[in-house]
Amino acid sequence: MSAGDWNIVLNALNIGFLQTLRLFFATLIGAIPLGLLIMFARRSSFKPLSWLMQSLSWIIRGSPLMIQLLIIYYGPGLAFDWHPWGGGEAGRFSAAAVAFIINYAFYFAEIYRGGIASIPQGQEEAGLVLGMTRTQIFFKVKLLQMVKAILPPMSNEVITLVKDTSLSRIISLQEIVWAGQKFLKGSEGVRASILPLLFTGIYYLVFNGLLTLLLAKIEKRLSYFQVR
Repeated sequence: MSAGDWNIVLNALNIGFLQTLRLFFATLIGAIPLGLLIMFARRSSFKPLSWLMQSLSWIIRGSPLMIQLLIIYYGPGLAFDWHPWGGGEAGRFSAAAVAFIINYAFYFAEIYRGGIASIPQGQEEAGLVLGMTRTQIFFKVKLLQMVKAILPPMSNEVITLVKDTSLSRIISLQEIVWAGQKFLKGSEGVRASILPLLFTGIYYLVFNGLLTLLLAKIEKRLSYFQVR
């Protein structure tokens, strides 16, 4: 490949990687708080709501994310002749973001639930004796302990999310793997080559490496707080 070809390849990969980053951060921003709401709904004393969340969790966590992407993007149009996403790259990105947020919110909800369950019940009882409300107990007593407990599994999910963003190419979202894969077909006036696709792996490795260092640093800062 000539220097001109590499300029075309790197430009396409950079644009694809920016789309990957957008999807990654949009998913985290949406799924982290939504997962907390789902966790509260699952723990609700209102049984129909709790059962609904458990059923949805079984469906979302038990089916492939790729299938969920296809259903969310194509389903409304095929079933109801309704096209909420519109056309173009913006529509594909919106559909992908919704699918990823819903999927990861249910996984995060299970992690939150496990974190809450790891906190001794006696702490809540002590808070109630002191006159605190359950909301005050959660935010002032349990939250930091929960964060410490859930950080390792959350870190794994965040790293997985980076790689899962490549699934969005199934609806032709132009993320980094889509950008690298098109050069296998000799598009963009560049001779067909597998090298651009291999370079996408380097992007993922570097980004995941930086994320791993950041998450390890956060975990170290919380190491003073031991869950007992």
